[in-house]
Amino acid sequence: MGEGNESVATDFILVGLFSSSRSCQLLFSLVVAVFIMGLLGNTVLLLLIHMDSQLHTPMYFLLSQLSVFDIAFPLVTIPKMASDFLQGESSISFEGCAAQIFFLTLMGVAEGVLLALMSYDRYVAVCHPLQYPVLMRPQVCQLMVGSSWLAGVLNASIQTSITLHFPYCTSRTVDHFFCEVPALLKLACVDTSAYELALSTSGVLILLLPVGLIATSYGHVLGAVLCRHSEEARNKAFATCSSHIAVVGLFYGTAVFMYMVPGAYHSPQQDNVISLFYSLVTPSLNPLIYSLRNREVRMALVKALSRAGLRRKG
Repeated sequence: MGEGNESVATDFILVGLFSSSRSCQLLFSLVVAVFIMGLLGNTVLLLLIHMDSQLHTPMYFLLSQLSVFDIAFPLVTIPKMASDFLQGESSISFEGCAAQIFFLTLMGVAEGVLLALMSYDRYVAVCHPLQYPVLMRPQVCQLMVGSSWLAGVLNASIQTSITLHFPYCTSRTVDHFFCEVPALLKLACVDTSAYELALSTSGVLILLLPVGLIATSYGHVLGAVLCRHSEEARNKAFATCSSHIAVVGLFYGTAVFMYMVPGAYHSPQQDNVISLFYSLVTPSLNPLIYSLRNREVRMALVKALSRAGLRRKG
């Protein structure tokens, strides 16, 4: 298209999540309830890990970083979506769109890397317990967290700068409830097929490399657990690792559908549902999965509630 078809406006119009639903009030209330529960759950888990000395271990240090990502992830999209729904507006500025793309791609990649590193932590704990204090010393844990943030920042910087460098046409209606790269590229006035191919290729690498590490780590863990004679040790290892695998399955399952399945095979409505799942539902479920499966977290919560009750009585 020629330059005459490009819009001089800088705002984008977001298609609301509930625009095609008849029971929009009910769905909106459900989304807000899940959002609030997720924020509370992750905040409580983060505070418990910080306050209870029994949880000052490498596994819970990494889990605390996961809670940080799971708090930040929904904050990028849900408040804006809720505000638009309540006010009847759906526009977002160019800068706001850039911020959404940057922080979502940052959190998504950083969380994926962190989940892979958490699987390595479980591999060391189960398969090399005597070397665990050395292999997972504080400096190594800090390096792991730093590398996940660095990977996220690098990916977000590249994707945001390239995506928003394209000229956008008169129709600036994004068929999504937030600014996501695939939805935004459909509005570009130039051919973006080369970039979309590069995006898909990098997406495969970003997704498959961590998944490969996770599969390898948990494959070794499963083999080591099955060889153990102690039923209590097997149950404890299974309980811890199964919660990690559940989180990995939820996170990567939706990401694979969104970024590895060609766009022709899923509709904008399906994209909205999948995006809502990985940006809201998965982060909200993570604290429930970990707190219900891990005895240490349940004990820390009981102690915290007991202390709060004693203070009230005093």
